Amino acid sequence: MDLIEKTREFAATFHEGEPSSHDMSHINRVEALCMEIQKEEGGDLLILRLAALLHDVGVIKEHEEGGDHALYSAEIAAEFLSRAGLEKKIIEAVTYCILTHRFSGGKSPETIEARILQDADRLDALGAIGIFRSILSMGALRMLKHTTGLDKGSSKKTVYIDDPVEGFNEYMRYKPFTIPERLNTDTAKRIAGERLKIMHLYLEALNLENENGKLKP
Repeated sequence: MDLIEKTREFAATFHEGEPSSHDMSHINRVEALCMEIQKEEGGDLLILRLAALLHDVGVIKEHEEGGDHALYSAEIAAEFLSRAGLEKKIIEAVTYCILTHRFSGGKSPETIEARILQDADRLDALGAIGIFRSILSMGALRMLKHTTGLDKGSSKKTVYIDDPVEGFNEYMRYKPFTIPERLNTDTAKRIAGERLKIMHLYLEALNLENENGKLKP
């Protein structure tokens, strides 16, 4: 088994039972997006694929303990890649990508690989899959708070609004609709433009149907 598939299997062990939207399907889509963007923007494909596969392995630890899953993921990735025998400069490049990928971190990565990973991760929050993931994540986080009392500080302004439709609208304005201006590469910006068309159409239909449901006979 080659390194990529070993890494995929290793990452999968950290995403078993992941209750929100950071499961292996997200990981595989981010990897595919990295590869698509790399074809036009360049960068080291090995570094990109390893970073994509490992960028969220710390998510469940964050759910359980709080903190920053990017930091947890970078630590786990460094240990795994070191055991796999990779040279130090590759490990450092991969962990740098992971440390700077997070949307809420607000970091501006310097390497092309880190810029591509950040773009790919953000693109997976857009389009039809972005709608699905956001609703899944909102439900999971609301349930997490209900059962454990743990809330995600950066998300509570949207996730925990009493009216979930209102919360979804706020989430759209806070995250997906601000993503295009925060992308690094022209390729990602092109993909984002197409995906946002779907989100705008869905939100218009959602709000129309929701308002119609409020009308009294």
